[in-house]
Amino acid sequence: MRLDKYLAEMGAGSRSDLKKAVRAGRVTVNGSVLKDPAAHVQADDEVRLDGEPVAYEEYVYYMLHKPAGVISATEDKRQQTVLDLIDERQRKGLFPVGRLDRDTEGLLLITNDGELAHRLLSPKRHVDKVYFARLDGPVSETERKLFAEGLRVDETLTALPTDLEILDPASEVRVTIREGKFHQVKRMFEAVGREVLYLRRLSMGPLILDESLPIGAYRRLTEEELSAIMEV
Repeated sequence: MRLDKYLAEMGAGSRSDLKKAVRAGRVTVNGSVLKDPAAHVQADDEVRLDGEPVAYEEYVYYMLHKPAGVISATEDKRQQTVLDLIDERQRKGLFPVGRLDRDTEGLLLITNDGELAHRLLSPKRHVDKVYFARLDGPVSETERKLFAEGLRVDETLTALPTDLEILDPASEVRVTIREGKFHQVKRMFEAVGREVLYLRRLSMGPLILDESLPIGAYRRLTEEELSAIMEV
């Protein structure tokens, strides 16, 4: 891979700026200064920019505590996206795994690993997604049984059997769905006469929202989290 392309793909800067940095002698490869942006490097070479290592990573994985008011998209000219919140070295190809509604908070995985995203989102795998919801009124054992049986929401959605845990007060619930259809949780509660006032995703498969992560903040997955989610 070309040296300038390597640096750019690792998020070290724009291609044009990095060409200038290389020509200025700010880049070393295996301890030697290289001033040719077209010089070829390997994934296992030690590359440094201004003395700081730029290690090769094919894939990156971030846990984002999504805030309300931000859309789950890669780019948008009018609204802030979840990728706008990733302010460290940006890798090409990052995207959110699945979507949370604009007003929904909670766990969102950001990566450039398309194969993992496909596994997590595949309808055939039925990966559990757990949400906390606050409703406009209490629910009862009646609604819990309806959810458990599989709920006919409307002419376009029949939800698979869903776990509904009623909390205290009974207007607060924990919901486990195994699909990811459009506005699914909100539409399910609308079907039983309740409006969702607040919604937060707590987990996706084995990946659990880090409660110490402030809303709007993100971090890389730990080795343990990454190992667990790779087994899905």
